[in-house]
Parts: sequence; C-alpha cells; structure tokens
Amino acid sequence: MRTSPHSPRRQRRALYNADTFERRLRMSVPLSRELRTRFRTRSVPVRKGDTVRVLSGSFVGREERVAKIDRRSYAVTLDNVTVKTAEDKLKVLPIRPSHLVITRLNLADPWRRRSLSVRDEDVTPEERGEAVEPTGEAAVAAPATAPAESPPVPAAAPAESPPAPAATPAEDATPPSPAPKRRARSPPKEVSE
Repeated sequence: MRTSPHSPRRQRRALYNADTFERRLRMSVPLSRELRTRFRTRSVPVRKGDTVRVLSGSFVGREERVAKIDRRSYAVTLDNVTVKTAEDKLKVLPIRPSHLVITRLNLADPWRRRSLSVRDEDVTPEERGEAVEPTGEAAVAAPATAPAESPPVPAAAPAESPPAPAATPAEDATPPSPAPKRRARSPPKEVSE
C-alpha cells in the first residue's frame, strides 16, 4: 500500500481513488487478544464469515458474523444488526471496520491459512466453516431420530363465491372520454424567389 503525504486533502483523495487491493488492506480489523497470541499478528483484512465484536455505537458488545463486505463504501454488514426505518421496515446497518474487533476467523480458505502460517491440522472444523455435529452430553440429551412422517393432508377445495349481481344498464353507461386534442399542422412554407 502506498503511503500518501500528510495533507488531509491528499489522504482523502487516496482513500477515494484506491483500487480494490488497497481497499482490502485498508479494511483490516484488529484481532482479539486470544487470536493475536495464537496467530502472532495484530490485524488481518476482514472477510465474510468472520465473527466480530462491535466496539462502539448502539450495538456495542454484540458478537455477530460478517454477512457482507462493501469495499466501495468501506463498510461491513453483520448478521442481525438492523435498524428500523420510518416505515417500520428493518434495514441492515453498515459498520466501519474501525469499530470492530475479530473474535473468530474464517479459515476455510487455504490461502488465508498460508498467509497466517496455520497448519491444516491446527484448524478446527468450526473455523473451516463445516457443520459441527453435537458430541458428548448434548448428543445424549437430544438423540438424532428421524421425524415421524404425518399422513398427507388432503387439500381443501376452494370455496366458490356466489356470482356477482349483473350490472344494470345505467351503471354500465359511462360517459365517453373526450378525444385527445391534436395540434393542427401548419402548411409548409412556400419559398419565394
């Protein structure tokens, strides 16, 4: 990543004109202390599937999974972080990467594992993004049984509504709409010699 001069104007111009590779590096998020000691690095570029903790704003302390990265606006969208609009609709709230800290990395990509110098046998299935089956007491408490199939329910025939009464001739007679007015064309001008 190129360093730009100290001028705020030039810093902003470098921010807006950065290509996608520079934007990826600018969207680096610091790791939590546990991950920092495990991977021996301070921050990594955030990526879809990482679990992050919000450090500031109305969702402070919330740990959610990254749903989308928007490099164009330097924003991160998280699962279950929404705000209510004036029309009572839920809208996702984009968050700046500077307000986040990574608590669990998505190590499904072998390139990311190589860049962090992680051996394949050190990666848990949860970090790979694989589905984890319950083991131990949780598996005993909830045995995996196939759900009992219920007999098919016959579809109810749609109820027929009574026919609408026929309209009287007085109701059907609507006044005709006026024809659109047309501009009269002016005759072509004659050229006098």
